Amino acid sequence: MRRTLFDRIWDAHVVRQLGEGWSLLHVDRHLLHDLSGGPALAELAARGLPVHDPALVAATPDHAVSSRPGRDGTTYVPGGKLWAQLRDRSAAAGVRLYDVGQPGQGIVHVMGPELGIVLPGLTVVCGDSHTCTNGGVGALAFGIGSSESTHALATQTLRLQRPKTMRIRCDGELGAGVTAKDLALHIIGRLGAAAGTGYAIEYAGSAVQALEVEARLTLCNLTVELGARFGIVAPDEKTIAWLRGRPQAPQGDAFEQAAAHWRTLQSDADAVFDREETIDAGAVVPTMTWGTSPEHAIAVDARIPDPASAANAEDRDAWTAALAYMGLEGGAPLAGTPVDWVFIGSCTNSRLSDLRAAAAIARGRHVAPHVTAWVVPGSENVKRAAEAEGLHTVFEAAGFAWREPGCSMCVAANGEQVPPQARCVSTSNRNFVGRQGPQARTHLASPAMAVAAAVTGRITDVRTLVAAS
Repeated sequence: MRRTLFDRIWDAHVVRQLGEGWSLLHVDRHLLHDLSGGPALAELAARGLPVHDPALVAATPDHAVSSRPGRDGTTYVPGGKLWAQLRDRSAAAGVRLYDVGQPGQGIVHVMGPELGIVLPGLTVVCGDSHTCTNGGVGALAFGIGSSESTHALATQTLRLQRPKTMRIRCDGELGAGVTAKDLALHIIGRLGAAAGTGYAIEYAGSAVQALEVEARLTLCNLTVELGARFGIVAPDEKTIAWLRGRPQAPQGDAFEQAAAHWRTLQSDADAVFDREETIDAGAVVPTMTWGTSPEHAIAVDARIPDPASAANAEDRDAWTAALAYMGLEGGAPLAGTPVDWVFIGSCTNSRLSDLRAAAAIARGRHVAPHVTAWVVPGSENVKRAAEAEGLHTVFEAAGFAWREPGCSMCVAANGEQVPPQARCVSTSNRNFVGRQGPQARTHLASPAMAVAAAVTGRITDVRTLVAAS
């Protein structure tokens, strides 16, 4: 039939064709967080409009709440106003709120799949660009702006222009110490931060099929850093097993019927994509960023690019500015660079599997004396599961601070920031200028690589620690 997975899901949700490539799509799930959710609900109320279907909407505070142990919604005072607005407006609109301290609360892109709110084949929107994370379970998920959020709340539809399609095939086997985060950074570093602009990206190939579901969520999370709005992995038996028993997923016979449909959500063997890219997964090594864009990604054992070697003046100027901001020199080795902070968390790498991987490296080691290191679980459920396994005691014994769930230092919208000119190895998704605080210097990495930096006090290839243990 020559249809891609994206085509299948998109076509099934078209309410009306609007011409010139535009469609009116039905929205299956709408996720709200404290930065944009409360204002969107307030705008709706000010216009005298009800939420079209509150049962299809879920809300949680994450961006502006403190992650300090023992916190509540008002611990970070500026964020407290946003938390209260989301709480009050959700109650008034009949929208379910997963509040601070309650099972289900957490980073919006973590709690949606975790609870089974997000399912294969659904269209999912949220006022956050990293909504593409949810494509890891086979959903067509994308971030929207404030006016789009209000429109979707009022009508359960959105007007969208159909993107082109791209398939990134990752074949081969990831090596020891190499994770989905490394693969994603490798892809961005190779293709560039604008490669996906105007495309919906499907990740395929043997290396993607080998990834567990939470790793697929990590891979799709970074799709927006390629410039694309949509990233998706076709659901399979791993997806079905991972979703079985989730609180908001179908139960019993209804689940089996849903699973039968999910198995049909595949690109046809003869499907034609507008663009195809191939990645040799076996050639990927632990990867980190050195500059101020996710595309500034290199192997940890490589040297930082020298602007003199740039292919064009634009890159030369960008690299020069990035090196000045980061306090680094072109041509120098990345490994060995001293670090001051380590942050393990964010919607990219804060799930239980991420914390297990980090704890495996932290166990029996200790954070270097000059390093401040935090672990921030992605949700209340992740936090409780990690504590049930004793992971928090591993981190605390190693000198990491064990925090409450939320976005925390990823976005620095909650008073939690890397100090000016301090160097942070972070498991988050963006290393933009000022992203983690004014003048903060961020290196993106996997959880294992972040722990390696924390315990050695410098950027370190985690494989050297594993080999030595």
